[in-house]
Amino acid sequence: MSSVSRRPHGAFIAVSIAALLSTATAAAQENQPPLSPDAGVPEPDAGTPDEVPAGLTPEEMAEIEKAFGGDTQQGVPAGTSSAPDPTPGGGLPLSIPGGTSGTNFLDMSFILDLAAAAFTSKEPLQGGAHDPTRNGFNLQQLELSIGSVVDPYFRFDANIVYSQFGVEIEEAYGTTLALPGSLQVRAGQFLTRFGRLNATHPHAWDFVDQPFAMSRVFGAEGNRGLGVELSWLTPLPWYVELTGSLTDATGEATARSFLGASNDRVLSPLDLQATGVLKQFFALSDDLSLLWGLSGATGPNPTGYRNRTDVFGTDVYLRYRPITEASNTLVTLQVEALYRRRQVPDDVLTDINTYAQLAWRFSQRWAAAARYEFGTPAKSEGGAVALDPLDPEWTKNRDRISANLTFWPTEFSRLRVQAARDRARWRDEADYSVFLALELVTGAHGAHAF
Repeated sequence: MSSVSRRPHGAFIAVSIAALLSTATAAAQENQPPLSPDAGVPEPDAGTPDEVPAGLTPEEMAEIEKAFGGDTQQGVPAGTSSAPDPTPGGGLPLSIPGGTSGTNFLDMSFILDLAAAAFTSKEPLQGGAHDPTRNGFNLQQLELSIGSVVDPYFRFDANIVYSQFGVEIEEAYGTTLALPGSLQVRAGQFLTRFGRLNATHPHAWDFVDQPFAMSRVFGAEGNRGLGVELSWLTPLPWYVELTGSLTDATGEATARSFLGASNDRVLSPLDLQATGVLKQFFALSDDLSLLWGLSGATGPNPTGYRNRTDVFGTDVYLRYRPITEASNTLVTLQVEALYRRRQVPDDVLTDINTYAQLAWRFSQRWAAAARYEFGTPAKSEGGAVALDPLDPEWTKNRDRISANLTFWPTEFSRLRVQAARDRARWRDEADYSVFLALELVTGAHGAHAF
């Protein structure tokens, strides 16, 4: 899916790595308002073109921009899930200029995701809300993305998702633009920054469906909620960002391991979900970059008085893009692991869920990817397999292998064929699936970076 990350021209204030690259590329093109609800990252502060994050020299900034794909090599995509770039200078072909200074410009885009699917199982184990789930045609989503700078102090972003049978406000939040001390606050409904994949939308994925680790632990829609988030870009010599948030712990599709579908009221801060994230970036060479994250989330669950769930995760994103010579090659390795611990009456249940995916952009319009996923059954404190109230049938290990091939006819469309083998060992046989997916993009929606 052609994904987006448009950022304002100016100082970085507690932004994620994705915001870092897009600021550089957007600044190189035009002084336009930021347009990136999809990356789910706080936006930088408005300022002068020469401003850099606290603790980073201009030379270090240039190195990070180059490692993140902020170079001006023509036609090289910014990421393995991004559309090809037909414009010289690595520009954002779908971006709409924000007008002159002082103009409040509303940027909008529509993204349509469709898939034809074939499953060997009558009951496929697809857990994501945007996954193809049945034989035949599936409308994965029609997303309306809206973003605008409100004034010198705030910007507004929203993502509204249309399905065949309803409309949902997926995200709607405001982000500060002028806080001191490299701080930034986000408030509203948003996807939490836990891990790498959770904060992204389907058009930023390298695969048609999401890993079952995310839907099993957080829910079909990923982890999100109403709340507030604080980010801080530390003044350390290398890029380090700390993020913390407090959000609702309810929602069957968004807080599955916490209060889920229960109607429990908030009586104290302990009834909220708390999430903390540490992100670090390392430029290993001119061509090789590494992003490493640690995440943790804790909140109540409905199994008993003051029973809680804790989720710990780590993610690694290794990106190889030869910018020292002309090349369309882009290789990314993404690994994420989640450890979940839940208090239940008279016991503590634990399980592990992980995935690893390798994507190879071997030409401007073609890419291939492979992914391996693994999940264990819930185990008791003594190490024996226990009955999981959330997934009572999950009594043995499950793994899934997927592979796909992607073609971009233009930067406005994407075609993808994907096949998978899903081996849930509590079933007698493995399940097989094949997807043929189409994505169409229109409006102010450029390509996601890094």
